Amino acid sequence: MSLAAALLPLHFMSAACQSQASEAQLQRSVAGLQQVPLTVTTAAGKVHRFTVEVARTQEEQAQGLMNRQSVAADAGMIFPMVPPRPASFWMKNTLVPLDIIFVRPDGTIASIEENTVPLSLEPVMSTEPVAAVLELAGGRSAELGIKGGDRVSWPR
Repeated sequence: MSLAAALLPLHFMSAACQSQASEAQLQRSVAGLQQVPLTVTTAAGKVHRFTVEVARTQEEQAQGLMNRQSVAADAGMIFPMVPPRPASFWMKNTLVPLDIIFVRPDGTIASIEENTVPLSLEPVMSTEPVAAVLELAGGRSAELGIKGGDRVSWPR
C-alpha cells in the first residue's frame, strides 16, 4: 500500500473533525442566533465560562434579550460593536434584570451596569467607545466578582 493510500483515511477523518468543529462553532440558539463560548478572567485569575448568543446585525441587536422569561446563569448575549463606539441600551420589553457589561477594544471591561431595571426606557450608556456589550443575568457580575478591568474573550 502506498503512503498516499495509507494517509487517505486520515484525510477524511481530519475533514470530518473539521466539519464537526465548524458545526459546533455555528450552534444556534432557539432565537436562531449563533452561540459561542465566552470567558471572563478576573484580575485575580479566576476564569468564568459562558455560552453567549451573538447579536451581530442591527435587527438582532435591536431585539437583544427582549421578551425572554429568564437568562441562564451560564448564558448571555454579546453585541459586537464594529467599529468601536459609544453604546446605549435600554430595557424596553426586557422582562428580567440584566448586568450590562461594556467591553473595550482590548477586551477589558470598561464598566458594568448591574441589575438593570426590567421594562425601563432609561438609557444605559457606556462611558467610552466600546468594542462589545455583554449582557448576563442580573446579579451575576457581583456574584462572580466580575469588575471593571477584568478581561472578556470570545471568538470574534
